[in-house]
Amino acid sequence: MASESADSATFVIGLGNPGRRYKRTRHNVGFDVVDALVARWGLGRGRKGFGGRVYRARRRVGDAERRVVLFKPLQYMNRSGGPVRDVTAFEKADRQDVLVVLDDLALNLGRIRARPSGSGGGHKGLRDVIAALGGQDVPRLRVGIGAPPPPMDATAYVLQRFAPDEHEAVERAIDRAADAVEDWLANGMAYVMDRYNRRSTGGRTDAPEG
Repeated sequence: MASESADSATFVIGLGNPGRRYKRTRHNVGFDVVDALVARWGLGRGRKGFGGRVYRARRRVGDAERRVVLFKPLQYMNRSGGPVRDVTAFEKADRQDVLVVLDDLALNLGRIRARPSGSGGGHKGLRDVIAALGGQDVPRLRVGIGAPPPPMDATAYVLQRFAPDEHEAVERAIDRAADAVEDWLANGMAYVMDRYNRRSTGGRTDAPEG
């Protein structure tokens, strides 16, 4: 992470769509990871502000205490950037101190992958955040939701809820992604990439994907 000041804020942004209709759909995995962290850290209901829901915490990192803001934009996915820009600008946060958590069709169900920068690819929410923050050097943590079965349209697929036989894998992935966020806060992106960007098979790890 870029900022080292003990009073600087670090952000974890979960992407999703607002409203009961979209709760626990594939596209809302980013929200689910933030919710898991809120429960772990005992942050309660948070508060509305900046076009989203804000949860504030203090987390000990080594010998220092760091302010952490968890944020869920409550605009639709492709308009996530405005609320993210507003809340991070208020805290004067650098892009490198903003971790975006999102779903990924290109990763198998349950896989997670972290990167320090890059394009938004086909993810409209991440693309909008990158555009709003003014650069691609925005750390991101992708949670695999698997590809749609042909001939299903990708848009319809991401707005579906997970099938019953997928729930266990999804819950494990959400929990592991929450672990990865905590490791990012404590140890940085290089550590997270080395630890989590690997296939897990029977307790061992293979070489990272692409």
